Formats: sequence, C-alpha cells, structure tokens
Amino acid sequence: MSNASDVGATSADGGYAVRVVSSISEFGRDDWNALSGTSRADAGSSYNPFISFDFLSILEESGCAVRKTGWQGHHLRLETADGTFLGALACYAKSHSQGEYVFDHGWADAFERAGGRYYPKLQASIPFTPATGPRLLAVPGATAPATKAALATALRSVAEGVGVSSAHVTFAETDEVDILEGTGFLRRTDQQFHFFNEDFGSYDDFLGTLASRKRKALKKERREALADGISIERLTGKDITEAHWDDFFAFYMDTGGRKWGRPYLTRTFFSLIGERMADDVLLVMARRGGRYIAGAINFIGSDTLYGRNWGCIEDHPFLHFEVCYHQAIDFAIERKLRVVEAGAQGEHKLARGYRPVTTQSAHYIVHPGLRRAVAEYLERERREVAQIGEYLEEHGPFRRD
Repeated sequence: MSNASDVGATSADGGYAVRVVSSISEFGRDDWNALSGTSRADAGSSYNPFISFDFLSILEESGCAVRKTGWQGHHLRLETADGTFLGALACYAKSHSQGEYVFDHGWADAFERAGGRYYPKLQASIPFTPATGPRLLAVPGATAPATKAALATALRSVAEGVGVSSAHVTFAETDEVDILEGTGFLRRTDQQFHFFNEDFGSYDDFLGTLASRKRKALKKERREALADGISIERLTGKDITEAHWDDFFAFYMDTGGRKWGRPYLTRTFFSLIGERMADDVLLVMARRGGRYIAGAINFIGSDTLYGRNWGCIEDHPFLHFEVCYHQAIDFAIERKLRVVEAGAQGEHKLARGYRPVTTQSAHYIVHPGLRRAVAEYLERERREVAQIGEYLEEHGPFRRD
C-alpha cells in the first residue's frame, strides 16, 4: 500500500482537494465539530456519539484503533481548492477483518485462493461499533450534498490509487448508501433488532402492545432475573467512577475473552470515555452480595440509546436480558428516546419487544472479477435478508389488533 498523500476529486462545480490523514487529531476539534451530527451542542436531534471527535480520538489515543491493532488511520479530509474545510470520512487501512460486524472473510478467502491479495483494505466505519450513523460527514449548508458525493468519489479514487483490494463503508445511512452505489459501490444489507418507543409513558404501556402470553413471559423473566438478591443500578455522568470502570472492565475482559479471544477495547479507553464523554454514557450494573457481578455500557444520542458491550463474572438466568435489553427500554422511555439499538445479531431480542431492522453498507471492489462475484452474491443475500425480515416481523410478539 502506498503512502497517504493528497489526491484529486472533481465535481461539476469545480475541483476539491482531498487529503488523507493518519489521525483524527489532525482535523482539530473545531473543524470536526463543524460537521453535521458530531457535537451534541450543535447537532440538535441528530447527535451520534460515535462520530464525535472525542469518541474517535479516544479510540486512537487509547491504543484500540491504531496501526499495531490493524486499524491504521486513513481518514479523508475534503476541502475547496482554497482550503475551506467541507467534509470528512473516518477511514482505516485494515490488515484483517476483525471488529467490523459486517463479515467479508469469505470474500477474502476466495480472492486469496485465486491468487489475489485481499489485505490491506480500506474500512470507513466506527471501529468495534455496529451502530448505524453518518459516514460521509459534511459541514451543514447548501454544499453538503455535493460534499457527500465528492467524498464517495474520493474514497473510490483513494482505493484505486493506494493499492488496496477494496473499500467498505459499513452501518451507513440509507441516503449515503444511495450516493455510494451511484459511485460504483455495491449495496449490502443485514439485520439488527431495535426497540421503538411509541411515546410510551411506562414499561407497562409498552407491555400493553404485546400479546398476552408474551407480556406474562417478560414479567416473569424480569422477576427471575433479580430473584437471587440481585439489584440494578443505572449510572451516567459524574456518578460513574474509576471504581465502576474497574469492575466493568473485569466483566468486559471475562466475557469478551470467551467470546472473541482477545477483547478490542483497553482499560484506558474506558477511563478516557469516563473523563470526556460521561454524559453520553449509561452504565447498567448488577449487584449481588455487596459487589458488582455484571454490567452493560450504552451510549446516549439525541434520540437513540446505543447498546454496546456486556460482561459478567457470575451467570444468572435472564440477567443478560435484564441488564442489556429491559433496562435499556426503561431508560429510553424515561428519557423519551425514540430508539434503542441493541447491537449486532440476536434474534432473541425479538421476544423482548425489539423489531427487525435492515442495516446497510456499501463496498467497492477494485478487481473486476471479484467485484462481479461479490455483486452476484449480494443480490441473493439482499433477497434473503428481506424475506427473513418479513417473516420475523410477522411472527413478532406484538398484538395483532
């Protein structure tokens, strides 16, 4: 892969300068916060904590998303010819496909068996975060649509110019995938399960939308989750201490080590999140016998609660569901948040009132032969995802009336 450098992208309105930079810190906080949705103070109803300057810089500063871990910053900065900042794309040169949640291992294996070299590749995403959000980031205003189109074109040009096999934009918003598809990217769909708050006044109001049998099952499940003397605490802001992060990190390492082999996030990451983003965090902790035994971390957007990591050091029936899903619904209703995104995969969420939702990504494959093969595969996969989504929606726990 060649070194990062300035590349050119052209629009109908004239030339753009696109620079590739190795760290989010090279943008500067003020420039980054000028982008739509990146700052709670300026974003209004569209704030997404994962595209904030703090979150992305913490991933780098804590050693989570760096060259050593296979996440070399390769971020795109778009400017006018005279240097006016217009937009950005958080992007990484990857030497593997870990921590992405949109799986392309089969593509890599097939290409390498055919004599190709799949890695390195470019990954435009939020590391270790399967949450939908903006990827083509633009300064708000009349130029924003052209900026997003220019970023899509620039990403393709960079992929072709630096010697990678492909560029991937994952968990993107639908309008952005439309733009990327028009630039030659391939559309891919997958499925998650989200809770939608229909202006519920309480958890009981939500239960009222479920079939009687499902209501009874969830009430029993929540009772049994706390039956062994377990209590739940919800912490946010200044109430979260380093001692809480110590306990939560122990849960994360224990469960993450069994699930992934090597957890992605460092202890420093959580300290920095607590220092700079505590108001964006909901930490749900379960206590038994005078000590914490399990917990889940969530991030709070302007209208969405994003469930992220869970861990435990004791196993109790239904405790995972209580800490991760039911408590998230309680919090969303209390805070009048519109959506709970509970992370990747998990059809078990359906029975707990989460609905199937289609997620989208876009993929540019440089090699024509691999691109054709992937395009054919994705066409079949999209049909299957749509069919499964329709089936799951039809067989959900909600009342039919």
